[in-house]
Amino acid sequence: MSCDLLSLATPGVAGIMPYQPGKPIEELERELGLRDIIKLASNENPLGPSPAVWQALAEYKDLLRYPDGNGFLLKQALAKFHGIDASQITLGNGSNDILDLVPRAFATEGDETLFARHAFAIYPIVTQAVGARPVEVPARNFGHDLEAMAEAINARTKVIFIANPNNPTGTWLRAAELEAFMQRVPENVIVLMDQAYYEYVQEPEYPNCIPWVERYPNLVVTRTFSKVYGLAAVRVGYSVSHPDVADLLNRVRQPFNVNSVALRLAEVALGDQAHIERCREFNADGLRRLAEGLDSMGIHFIPSVANFVCVDLQQPTGEIYQKLLREGVIVRPIAGYGMPNHLRVTVGLPEENRHFLKSLAKVLSR
Repeated sequence: MSCDLLSLATPGVAGIMPYQPGKPIEELERELGLRDIIKLASNENPLGPSPAVWQALAEYKDLLRYPDGNGFLLKQALAKFHGIDASQITLGNGSNDILDLVPRAFATEGDETLFARHAFAIYPIVTQAVGARPVEVPARNFGHDLEAMAEAINARTKVIFIANPNNPTGTWLRAAELEAFMQRVPENVIVLMDQAYYEYVQEPEYPNCIPWVERYPNLVVTRTFSKVYGLAAVRVGYSVSHPDVADLLNRVRQPFNVNSVALRLAEVALGDQAHIERCREFNADGLRRLAEGLDSMGIHFIPSVANFVCVDLQQPTGEIYQKLLREGVIVRPIAGYGMPNHLRVTVGLPEENRHFLKSLAKVLSR
């Protein structure tokens, strides 16, 4: 073939560095022939979904029909849960889907989006895909510098991405500082507040931004069922926004983007908040125990309010990551986030957390 197919791509797409997901257990089994592998790389809930969800999955039978393209029942459940109107909700194939819809609806060539250094890698990818320019704002203490972000806004800015808590660092922003920032953002700039880890946070000054949509029509708040709800495999998330914004997002949303099983399981999961509270407390205990273990080894880490901790090994982590793989431990190297000395580690089951700490101590002593 003489044609350079890559040259046919738009400049934005050609320049994208593909997102690198966490290493699957099955891949490590094939590569090294290991068994009893633990995966602490992708911020999944080790407790999994509610027992009611498993029951609903066992009872689900209707696989021959297309999903409800409007997701009526899940939207009604979410509207009741949050005290909002269903017209404010956009459903996505995970909240990641919404992150893609927003720049497609509001940005194009010549426009810019803003996001913080060390923030979620998807933000520049979805920006470049529509031909817009991603603008990375320097971080402050591995978190968002809202003052710098406000100063970076210009006439070309169309979308601002804020992850609270931030992935991969676990840092968070308080209600007062976010409110002050929102008041500085022009009303013609969309602010996407990515709250994928919202349910894990137990800090009193951490805000639920969904009620803010009434005051700030340019605010889009995203949530997911992939984290604390334990439904990462079926992929369902959503956003809450002004109805006019939701209307625009639904114009570019793919038909049937959320499958029928996901719609049903998410509805059931939302109804079991007692399970979510158990997962929240379980995670808080796991974070404490990981922190204690790392402290006992004199290893630095970034304090986190999510379901992971970002470990600072104060040296490039590539070799350490490979050694951990040979111990049957999958964590997440984050050099691609500008953090070559850090590993992100998900809170696992107690025995998994102990296995990680023991394995880390072993590979560091070699």
